Amino acid sequence: MHLTGRKAIITGASQGLGRAIAEAYINAGASIAICARDEAGIMKAQRELADLAGDEGRVVAQVADVADQQDVEEFIDRTLDEFERIDILVNNAAIYGPLGTIDEIDWSEWGRAIEVNLLGAVFISRAVITHMKKNRAGKIIQLSGGGATNPLPGISAYAASKAAIVRFAETLAEEVREFGIDVNSIAPGALNTRLLDEVLTAGPERVGASFYERSLKQKETGGAGFAHGAELAVFLGSKASDGVTGKLISAVWDPWKEFPQHREDLQKTDVYTLRRIVPKDRGLTWGVE
Repeated sequence: MHLTGRKAIITGASQGLGRAIAEAYINAGASIAICARDEAGIMKAQRELADLAGDEGRVVAQVADVADQQDVEEFIDRTLDEFERIDILVNNAAIYGPLGTIDEIDWSEWGRAIEVNLLGAVFISRAVITHMKKNRAGKIIQLSGGGATNPLPGISAYAASKAAIVRFAETLAEEVREFGIDVNSIAPGALNTRLLDEVLTAGPERVGASFYERSLKQKETGGAGFAHGAELAVFLGSKASDGVTGKLISAVWDPWKEFPQHREDLQKTDVYTLRRIVPKDRGLTWGVE
C-alpha cells in the first residue's frame, strides 16, 4: 500500500485524524497539500510533516475554509501550481455544529455545519474531478462516521450531513466510474478528538444521558485511535484499492485488507453501502409478499 509519487490533498489536516492521515501519507511516499482554518495549527503541521518527509516528499500548506468557494479555488490552484496534478483527495474537514435538540439550537450554526461537512466536501470534490477526469484516474476519500448510520439525538446537523455525504459519495462513484476514479467513505471509529471534547463540555442535558455516558467511557479508554482510519485512507489512496468504489467502510470492523481478493464481489453487489432495511432482513415474516 505505497503512495510513492502520488499527489494528495488532505483537508482539516492541522490536528486529529486529518493530521494522522497526512503523516501516514508522507510515510507512504506521497506529496501532500494540506489545509485548515487555523493558521498556526496548519503551519505547525507543515513544518513537522516536512521534517518527516525529508527529501522524499513535499508538503504544501494553506489556510482555507472548505465552505468558502474562493478559499477552495485558491487552494486547488496552488496545489496544481506546486504539483501539476491531483491524484487523491481526502475530505476530512468537519465540525459537529450546534449541540442540542433541533427546536433549541442556533439555526445559523446548524446551517454552518451543513456548509462545512456537506457543501464544502461536495465543492472541493467537484473542483478536483475535472483534473482527475483528464488523467482518467483518481481517488476521492470521504470521512464519514457514526452519524451516517445511526441517529444522533442532539447532534442532528452532524448526523444529517454525514449521511448525506455518504450518499453523495455513492452517487459520485457511479458518475465517474468510467474515468477510473474511485470514491469511497471511511467510518474511522470512535475517536478522541476536539469533537469529543465538545460533547463532554455540552453535557448530558444537550446531547442526552446515554450518548454522554458513552462519550465519557470513550474518553477514559482512548477510543479507536487514529491508526486504523489513517491506514485505511492509505489503502484507499493506493493502487491496491483500484476498482473498489462507492463503499462506506469501517476502519475498525470491516476486513478491508482483504478487499483486493474480493474485488469482483464488491463491484457486483451493494455490500458496504447505505440501504433500507425491510422486515425480512431482521427475520420478520410480515411485509413479505
